[in-house]
Amino acid sequence: MAVTIRIPSPFQRYADGREAIEVGPGTLADVLASLEQQCPGIAERILENGRTRSFLNVYVNEEDIRFLQGERTEVRDGDEVVILPAIAGGGYRRGCRDEAAW
Repeated sequence: MAVTIRIPSPFQRYADGREAIEVGPGTLADVLASLEQQCPGIAERILENGRTRSFLNVYVNEEDIRFLQGERTEVRDGDEVVILPAIAGGGYRRGCRDEAAW
């Protein structure tokens, strides 16, 4: 078996359009290094100074790595790594919604 990394849509252009990549097990840092070998240039969009960028949420088997061991989290055969860019924006503008609903 392998580790499956789910690639978010904005990063798929660095992965030849693939939604998922399989790599070998290791720490999350090892797994991301393997991803970089298969998809050159993708790591700089995920990492900054060896740490996950602040606008990304990374999960190993649905567990947020911030509550595990970060980049030192062990990732085993059969595990799934999901990378999710944070989404921000939107807001309330008068006239766009029925104010009574607020």
